[in-house]
Amino acid sequence: MTAPVLGYIDRPGPLHSLAGVSKLMLALGVVLGAMIGFDVRYLAAVSLGSLVLWGFSRVRPRDLAVVLWLILVFMVLNNIGIFLFAPGYGTELFGTRHLLLDGPWQWDVTAEQLFYQLAVTLKYVAVLPAVLLFVATTRPPEFASSLARIGVPYRIAYAVSLALRYIPDLQREFRTISQAQQARGLDTSRGVGLSTRVRNLASVLMPLLLGTFDRIESVSAAMELRGFGRGRRRTWLVSTSLRARDLVLIAVAVVLVVIPLMLLVVNGGRFWNPFV
Repeated sequence: MTAPVLGYIDRPGPLHSLAGVSKLMLALGVVLGAMIGFDVRYLAAVSLGSLVLWGFSRVRPRDLAVVLWLILVFMVLNNIGIFLFAPGYGTELFGTRHLLLDGPWQWDVTAEQLFYQLAVTLKYVAVLPAVLLFVATTRPPEFASSLARIGVPYRIAYAVSLALRYIPDLQREFRTISQAQQARGLDTSRGVGLSTRVRNLASVLMPLLLGTFDRIESVSAAMELRGFGRGRRRTWLVSTSLRARDLVLIAVAVVLVVIPLMLLVVNGGRFWNPFV
């Protein structure tokens, strides 16, 4: 069976044994740190750390190939859009202009613009490995208990857990419906044109959507019969206790937020300007 598009990957490794709450705090620390500032030095260091962390895990890139490809495409389109609609933003931001290539109309290539777009790209590289690794190495029940530990209401936490559990089922159901439709002559493979493929995929998505509604109704009825939501608190069957290495990971998460806050003061703003 193929790995889910995005979900828990049962291949025990160093990250799998850590408590879900510590991995969640690390992911939140990386996200918040990357959101606070645009210091390329900080983003490059966090990006390197995220890639090293991925190397220590037993999650292979092909396990999350679909998600990684979607992110790569979005990142490229984002950079293209920035250059097309704001090609001079870097020069306005840093207050200098170092021309590298004289382009047509207003699309001159400057060192400042490339440096700004490098910072935008590094945000993706810094954040995504940590977030994807958290999802891929944390069981959905422990994920829910981790959210509850940081104050998220258990009803919301349990809903997130159900969503992550449903992703593999959704993938299998999509493949089954797609194969059934191909047997009826509706080809959704790469052997047909893009417009034909998109049109045929619509015939797959409709039964998939209707089946999802049926499953939601069944799960809701089962939860209601079991009295879910009547109590103000609940106990969690799967919840890993915090150990020394988990506390170290949480401390690293705090440091990852503190450093960009300090850089705001040192740099006099969100950006580090190497052109002055």
